[in-house]
Amino acid sequence: MTENRDIEEIYSKSVRAGRRTYFFDVRSTRAGDYYMTLTESKRDFNEDGTPFYKKHKIYLYKEDFTNFKEALKDVSEFIIKEKGEEIISDKKLVKSTKERPVKESKESQVDESKEKQATDFTEVNFDDLGEE
Repeated sequence: MTENRDIEEIYSKSVRAGRRTYFFDVRSTRAGDYYMTLTESKRDFNEDGTPFYKKHKIYLYKEDFTNFKEALKDVSEFIIKEKGEEIISDKKLVKSTKERPVKESKESQVDESKEKQATDFTEVNFDDLGEE
């Protein structure tokens, strides 16, 4: 088993990005040709606080390299052109307390709470929708 594993893992490069790490690995087919795997590994935590990693993998073969590189370049350039390089999700949009009138009665505080619940939403992370 170890001998086969040594043959498969030819070269590896990793990129750390916050709680995620991306692995670019070169592996060998049974015929001796090379292909690439791209793995996203995201650190998360169990309910008891112990860490675990969610992994998503893409297999990329030589015949697809040119189209993949072109598509990645095109999409990257489109995003930068349309939205710039500033990371929008890092901005915190916080309403000023001056914008909200102060309500004095308990009844109005209950109304405010109901209004807040109606406008609040849960942030959804779509990264894991493509899981195998």
